[in-house]
Amino acid sequence: MTSFTGNTPARAGGWAVVCVAQFVVVLDATIVTMALPAIDAELGFGPVGLLWVFTAYTVALAGLLVLGGRASDLAGSRRMFRSGLAIFTAASLACALAWSPAVLIASRLVQGLGAALLAPAALAALSDSLPQDAARRALGWWTASGAAGGASGWVLGGVLTQLGGWRWVFAVNVPIGLIAFLVSLRALAGRGRTTPVRSLDVPGACLITAGIALIALGLSEVAHDPTGVRGWVALAGAAPLLALFARVERRSPQPLLPITLARTRGVLGGNLTAAAVTASTSPPMLTAALYVQDQLPPAQAGLIFPAFNLAVIGGSLAGPYAALRQGTRRMLVTGFLGIAVGVALLLLLPEDDAPLLLLITAFAVMGVSLGLASVSSTTAGTADVVEGERGVAAGVLTSSAQLGTTLGLALCAPVTAADDPMTGYRFGFLIGIVVAFAGVVAGFTVPRAVRRTASGLR
Repeated sequence: MTSFTGNTPARAGGWAVVCVAQFVVVLDATIVTMALPAIDAELGFGPVGLLWVFTAYTVALAGLLVLGGRASDLAGSRRMFRSGLAIFTAASLACALAWSPAVLIASRLVQGLGAALLAPAALAALSDSLPQDAARRALGWWTASGAAGGASGWVLGGVLTQLGGWRWVFAVNVPIGLIAFLVSLRALAGRGRTTPVRSLDVPGACLITAGIALIALGLSEVAHDPTGVRGWVALAGAAPLLALFARVERRSPQPLLPITLARTRGVLGGNLTAAAVTASTSPPMLTAALYVQDQLPPAQAGLIFPAFNLAVIGGSLAGPYAALRQGTRRMLVTGFLGIAVGVALLLLLPEDDAPLLLLITAFAVMGVSLGLASVSSTTAGTADVVEGERGVAAGVLTSSAQLGTTLGLALCAPVTAADDPMTGYRFGFLIGIVVAFAGVVAGFTVPRAVRRTASGLR
């Protein structure tokens, strides 16, 4: 095992700190959902304003990821990793101390900014100067951390809110962030690789940030109120901004998204499948969380989500080796089919007396399949990216996954609010199955097997 500083002796802390950071970044997109009633009760948001506690983070994160990835290429992945981690940790403390709705929402926006700098820099750091075996392990652990973070949010938010109050949902990030920052000073020494390009495409950065942010905002608004005008206006407004961005990029001598990246083998398929992975698993996860809260006592409910997390970790760690032997495309298709099977098992849940064994089995199948598909989509999306473009490639890939989560929740929210709870739950599960089959189709856009990963996987 080597460190992130090149061909120097190993520092295992480098892997750990990057994975921990990825865990909390993804965790904070879902953990707050279970604390929203308590936040509203203390700060008095009202039903419309309360949505922004969730939306502010996801919009800032999704909108700024591409810019954060390019900044990582220009300034160095380690430098941007530490900068993003510092901003994220400070903003988490501000969230925990918030005394008004405006302060909490503003702090969530800054938290999303920190996460947008941190996430692509973490993946780019993993991609620098790692030999073949280390690359496989690093990619598996990084993917497992993100997938486990997203899955853990549904239960940790409720647990922390119940035991210590809603402020602990944010405060828990502070000691983790401080320790990770201190470890990174030694484990991630240096700046990391940089690109020779020294200027940032400011017009392109503004356009794509605004366009993606409007998509995330629109999807979040539609999830809250499908008949409302604001969400659909935001989605409609994103289209001309992204079209103008494409025109600006074609004319820019130093584009934010290099044309070579768009033409790189596997990038398109990797991003399509990354979005499909999160969009197919978010609806059943939210729906299952609501079902479990209604049907099971807390002691039994607490057994289910850890089982899912362990399955995700297992699938993520096995994913790099399975993709190496069976091919990336085959593992993607297998993963999405497994997600569909796991969600289909949830359709068998009865209205009363939920069978614990069925729930755990379904979550285990979903979790392993999610891990396999996540690793394969990340591998496809970064495999042939050249040095100097890895940060922006990671930003685009993470942005696609984030938008997939937002899309999944938007699709799921109206049906889970049905008058008959079980009807709503089953519609939520069916949405997950349909999107998983869309992921199977997207999987065929990925090369059968990658020639290498960005970090040297062959």
